[in-house]
Amino acid sequence: MESLPLIAGLTVALLHVVTGPDHLAAVTPFAIESKRKAWKIGLAWGMGHIFGMLAIGLLFLIFKAFIHVDSISAYSEQLVGLTLIGIAFWVFYRVIRPKRNHEHLHVHSDANPLIHKHEHVHTHHEDHSHTHSHMLKQTKWTSFSIGVLHGFAGIAHFLMFLPALGFQTQWESVMYILGFGIGTILAMTAFAFLIGKISSFTKQGHNVLFFNSMRIGGGLFAAVVGVYWLFGLVLF
Repeated sequence: MESLPLIAGLTVALLHVVTGPDHLAAVTPFAIESKRKAWKIGLAWGMGHIFGMLAIGLLFLIFKAFIHVDSISAYSEQLVGLTLIGIAFWVFYRVIRPKRNHEHLHVHSDANPLIHKHEHVHTHHEDHSHTHSHMLKQTKWTSFSIGVLHGFAGIAHFLMFLPALGFQTQWESVMYILGFGIGTILAMTAFAFLIGKISSFTKQGHNVLFFNSMRIGGGLFAAVVGVYWLFGLVLF
């Protein structure tokens, strides 16, 4: 079957993404915050991850006699751990950050005069839209950078490309690598899209408690995996 290398690459990529808790932990908090645009976060991470894996692979092939790739991978793993812990703190800060609300007095003179007060959050649509767009752009670049870092981390990533060496023709090897790249991007985009949909649904339903629970859960997930990558891989 001519499509077998492509299917093999897709399958390996899907398993690689889904079974990697560090991958999911890096994207989940951003996807929860982005809600409707969450799929862009997954897309950015997937592209960054492929870029990082290809970059470290090329470095290994070209400069393997001069560069200690194992050392680069080890330091990258620790940096991934610190990054995930940083994401967790960012999530917790956004959850506990007080809203800038203030109160206004209103007088209603219909039939019975009544004075009461409402809490208002003043927003300007243009600025609000610009702020969200700017934040999403920053988050996409952050997700892309973390994906690149994940690509550098873990010598096991080389094993993902080893099947490409076993095919009979160079074209089949290219098809496998292409399938791996597409599978990685699709898997993380789909995961982020799902998380974003759930987050958007809870937010629109005004279920603030559940939405914040999702945010805290995503932060804790990132923190636990980050601590493991920072200390667990060294100890075990």
